[in-house]
Amino acid sequence: MERITVNLGERSYPISIGAGLFANPALLSLSAKQKVVIVTNRTVAPLYAPAIVSLLDHIGCQHALLELPDGEQYKTLETFNIVMSFLLEHNYSRDVVVIALGGGVIGDLVGFAAACYQRGVDFIQMPTTLLSQVDSSVGGKTAVNHPLGKNMIGAFYQPKAVVIDTDCLTTLPAREFAAGMAEVIKYGIIYDSAFFDWLEAQMEALYALDEQALTYAIARCCQIKAEVVAQDEKESGIRALLNLGHTFGHAIEAHMGYGNWLHGEAVSAGTVMAAKTAQLQGLIDASQFERILAILKKAHLPVRTPENMTFADFMQHMMRDKKVLAGELRLVLPTSIGTSAVVKGVPEAVIAQAIEYCRTV
Repeated sequence: MERITVNLGERSYPISIGAGLFANPALLSLSAKQKVVIVTNRTVAPLYAPAIVSLLDHIGCQHALLELPDGEQYKTLETFNIVMSFLLEHNYSRDVVVIALGGGVIGDLVGFAAACYQRGVDFIQMPTTLLSQVDSSVGGKTAVNHPLGKNMIGAFYQPKAVVIDTDCLTTLPAREFAAGMAEVIKYGIIYDSAFFDWLEAQMEALYALDEQALTYAIARCCQIKAEVVAQDEKESGIRALLNLGHTFGHAIEAHMGYGNWLHGEAVSAGTVMAAKTAQLQGLIDASQFERILAILKKAHLPVRTPENMTFADFMQHMMRDKKVLAGELRLVLPTSIGTSAVVKGVPEAVIAQAIEYCRTV
């Protein structure tokens, strides 16, 4: 088992990574007779909820289960209200612990509910998808979507623990696994060239679900994110670098309809557009762009601009991005493989050229 700590003073918490961890009661740090609500979705519930219920019975916790519909299209205030109503109707007090059992949608939505219920109750992340294991479960970003923008309603609210059972990946559909790889690759591009090199060499092992390779990849991603969050919890500086590809990607998700493109798929296409923008700006050279493009293709991820999205469509959504300051678009761009920067003042003509290039890449 790998164990990583997110160092945030009194709000520090552990990330545990390994096979079979959903059967380990010690990792939850719960006491007997504590009240726990497991929130999951209808896809994950039959796969993993019985194991968590058994775990809580072993500890002696009182527990309840809430199943939500599955999909990005349900990451809304309406679904958030279902969670809040459940907690209120069952008269839970501030000592309740909420477990987010599922992928990024469940983690983000349940975390936001935990942040809001009675002004904040404890929650534990138990992510079941690769994307949520390497990214969304760590760092305390919680949110729901709005028709005008992704993750526009939310809060920074840290979990008490993150428990990552790599066995969950054996039931993950191939498309979902690939979507998670977009976030894994992102860490190599923005922060760690040696990790990028390792990913180029180990892609086949990862897709074969080699336990050692998966555990290392997940742990390295969580390690990087923990380091970044410890320095910049609320994204006033270095944490923005974790959004490589997301400005373009969120525009794709919003325009194409939430759930039609998986988040990781949109981030992959967005990463190619960001990398091309960086090349056009002279921040990376052609060989570095080609390596980024090649590894995303090797991971079976989409790399092209959606056919029915115009430059105007992109700009309409991108100007609502949370990194826009004083009406100026700021983009996360690679400056080499392993380093990146938040860049402002990129000419619209360059962005348009990158988007058009990526229609036929």
